[in-house]
Amino acid sequence: MAAPALGFCVSALARHSVAALRVIAVCRACSIGQRHQQVRLLSSRNRPEGKVLETVGVFEAPKLQGKYETGQLFLHSVFGYRGIVLFPWHARLYDRDVASSTPDSKPESSGTQGSKEVKGKTHTYYQVLIDTRDCPHIVSSQRSQTEAVTFLANHDDSRALYAIPGLDYVSHEDILPYSSSDRSPIQHELFDRFLSYDSAKALPFVARDTLRAWQEKNHPWLELSDVHRETTENIRVTVIPFYMGMREAQNSHVYWWRYCIRLENLGTEVVQLRERHWRIFSLSGTLETVRGRGVVGREPVLSKEQPAFQYSSHVSLQAPSGHMWGSYRFESTNRSLLDVRIPPFSLESKNGDSPNGFLPGPFSSLT
Repeated sequence: MAAPALGFCVSALARHSVAALRVIAVCRACSIGQRHQQVRLLSSRNRPEGKVLETVGVFEAPKLQGKYETGQLFLHSVFGYRGIVLFPWHARLYDRDVASSTPDSKPESSGTQGSKEVKGKTHTYYQVLIDTRDCPHIVSSQRSQTEAVTFLANHDDSRALYAIPGLDYVSHEDILPYSSSDRSPIQHELFDRFLSYDSAKALPFVARDTLRAWQEKNHPWLELSDVHRETTENIRVTVIPFYMGMREAQNSHVYWWRYCIRLENLGTEVVQLRERHWRIFSLSGTLETVRGRGVVGREPVLSKEQPAFQYSSHVSLQAPSGHMWGSYRFESTNRSLLDVRIPPFSLESKNGDSPNGFLPGPFSSLT
């Protein structure tokens, strides 16, 4: 029997992720029922006259146990882009929607501001490369910019930040794995620097020494350690903070953090983000309040067809630690306002004054 082909467009998946994932789930059930059945994944590329479907590879059953290895190709289940796994991170997930941790979790107190104690459990995330061909679809739909990892510049300008674009952190459940016979399945300037092809391996793309050295030297600034999550009015907010390092400015120390935030509409009602309200506490004793319209110049709409939006921003303190918390104000289609909590999270510094300068690949100033 000929294997049925599953065709979908990456940009369409980003716009209609819920419907597309239902199609995948049906075909996943077929592949489980017939072990030798192969499901072809199709992607798209934009042309002036329209979108053209092109083959990506063969869908694989997602892993319910264990983790994905370096070289695993995947589609992002929410944002729809093609990517490849570089290496895993084991983070502590503090989910304020869960009353208690599961028996097999590893509990740990969150240590953040808040009215209730939250226990953390171990959760796997992955450092990945994003296919640059899919970046326009991501930016035009569900992100403020193509995801990047930012670093402090290695010179006297304390405000200079540099970014390596096309790097992301992906949760285990967002991975839709596939295989491909293409020797260059992902287009990214770091792909050939970090990975080499070995046809004898089950996963033919293996880590080069360059990748291992980059991971080791930049581990403090790449490491994903804590993830914070809370849901209000069917809108889930996930926050991941990253410490970036310290710089000296005007005879004082300035500590920098990046934080990545994902907003997800888990309900059926269309809502639009209107305002943000932050409270930022520094160990030096200062408490700052920040209010403004939208986020990063956007007021994203979250709907059933386009339920998620993700962005990154930065904060600096004149102290080695602090806390952040706050709320977003959303407006529904009937003009009612919803105040959605941002889960409180810690800003903690690490040993060492600055990131290692070993940054292969493209990077651009963000100042």
